[in-house]
Amino acid sequence: MQRRIGNLVIIGLVILNLVVWLVFPPVNDGRPNFIRAWAGEIIGANNIVLMSCSLFLATRPRWAEKFFGGLDKMYMTHRHTSTAAFLLIFVHVLTVPISTTGWRLGNYLAVIAFTGIVSIVLITLSPRIPFLNRLTGGDYNDWKKLHRYIGIFFILAFIHSLTVNALNALIAITWVQLFFILGTVSYLYTEIFGIYFKKFRPYTVTAVKHPNASTTEVTLTAKKDPIQHTRAGQFLFVRFPGDKTLNESHPFTISSSPGETAQRLTIKASGDFTRYLFGNLKAGSDAVVEGPYGLFDYRPGGKRQIWLAGGIGVTPFLSFIRHWKNDLKHDVDFYYCVRHPDETIFLEEIQAAGKVHTGLKVHTWFSATQGSLSVDEIVKDAGGDLRSHDIYMCGPLPMVAAFEKKFLALGVPKDQLHYEEFNFR
Repeated sequence: MQRRIGNLVIIGLVILNLVVWLVFPPVNDGRPNFIRAWAGEIIGANNIVLMSCSLFLATRPRWAEKFFGGLDKMYMTHRHTSTAAFLLIFVHVLTVPISTTGWRLGNYLAVIAFTGIVSIVLITLSPRIPFLNRLTGGDYNDWKKLHRYIGIFFILAFIHSLTVNALNALIAITWVQLFFILGTVSYLYTEIFGIYFKKFRPYTVTAVKHPNASTTEVTLTAKKDPIQHTRAGQFLFVRFPGDKTLNESHPFTISSSPGETAQRLTIKASGDFTRYLFGNLKAGSDAVVEGPYGLFDYRPGGKRQIWLAGGIGVTPFLSFIRHWKNDLKHDVDFYYCVRHPDETIFLEEIQAAGKVHTGLKVHTWFSATQGSLSVDEIVKDAGGDLRSHDIYMCGPLPMVAAFEKKFLALGVPKDQLHYEEFNFR
């Protein structure tokens, strides 16, 4: 229940906003289309509420993770609130009465804010829409840089509401101002002031290795105060300010144990950023680290468990294994799935752990020769019934989604399925 509180609070705030505008309605000043203007104000207020929640979630508050089920789930909520706010912008524009004469400052600010927000969102969607992709070039890094200005348009949108010929609704507007303050403070914290609250920690790259032809292992050592890495399976955000291309914050799982003084990241070259990192990152480079985040943890699960890793999704499980101090207290069937044997990383270390810890059974699966791993194979290894197992999955979204559907069909309770929204990275 605790992991649902965050979403319930946001839904509650939207409902409460409606109640405030209905209980404390604006004064009817006799203007034409008063009801329509009132409805437009309510929709605009909900825009402010949803956008402020999105900006707050963008600060990545670690204390709030437990109320959403992890930062990955928090990101999904951020995306949903942002999408809802974006759609409501069009409803707001279509609802409010618009005069073609006697424009005020607020009208011009509305056009600027609308154009800015819509442009940024369309560029965000462009990689998924072929026509837009051709127009924008679909450059994700350019979108990330542009996305930093979304808060400015949020501020302009609110100032628009105060400087246009708005309705007289003192209590309701004061209520909305609280969300404007929340959103503005969150935006300034994310873009400017976070560095002064030890949100970011300076590190040095002390080693760069390549376990295989497409993977980089980066070892980071803190220059001053290290991050508080206390839970195996967490991830952090890192950027490398000495290189223009690598000076973009990206999330990567910490594959080392919380007991180690340095942090090890195991990174697959699968995109422009990670491919460039594979060929260009050197020992001695500066790094800036934020985190750690994540609630992907096998320890609260039951005695019988299944771990399912796809490709680079093996990294949190590596951290699990490296953190064991004594014999494993769980019975684990660990499936490590890749296309070809040369794509595995640290397989000898994983297999060695299986020999030391009798509760760990390691199953390697090579889809190029064995085909895709089936649920039937997992059921057979588990003794015919999975309903008493906790299942932990990390890997590509299609793989996780397909297995989740099949596990649910076999009667595995949903709260026994644990996975990271790996695609949010």
